[in-house]
Amino acid sequence: MTLPDCPIPFSEHQLRDALGQFATGVTIVTTVDAAGQPVGMTVSSFNAVSLNPPLVLWSLGRATSLYPVFASCQHYAIHVLALEQEALARRFASKVEQRFAGVDWQANAQGVPIIPGAGAVFECALRHQYDGGDHLIIVGEVLQCQHQSVAPLLYHAGQLGLRLAAPSD
Repeated sequence: MTLPDCPIPFSEHQLRDALGQFATGVTIVTTVDAAGQPVGMTVSSFNAVSLNPPLVLWSLGRATSLYPVFASCQHYAIHVLALEQEALARRFASKVEQRFAGVDWQANAQGVPIIPGAGAVFECALRHQYDGGDHLIIVGEVLQCQHQSVAPLLYHAGQLGLRLAAPSD
């Protein structure tokens, strides 16, 4: 069933500003391209879906230059960034072509780059993709995960680096 087009009583800018009031964590999603080169991008649209089976999702903007790579990859890793990784988040959000230049990383069993220092890392296999308007919603099954207690990097109202204390174990 298709809903009829209805006039929207707000602008895209107003919607973006309203959505920006929801503080989120910041992630970097990594994979390899068809040539086996590491690629990655900063993403704030990440959610848990299910514990059993272990599923997480993230949203990929259709306008991003890395859309073809991530829309076709079978494995990827989601890094939940620590506060001290703000510069890394900014680098992977930029238009810099060589985002991995000078970045410490190791390939996992599927060849996906794993960046150390994150609060959590989810190594995933693609399970589903859904149309989400100007985004593609990507659901992955978590194959491996790791975490450490660090202060998280947060994004709120267009600002990175909001401070929360690291959780105590």
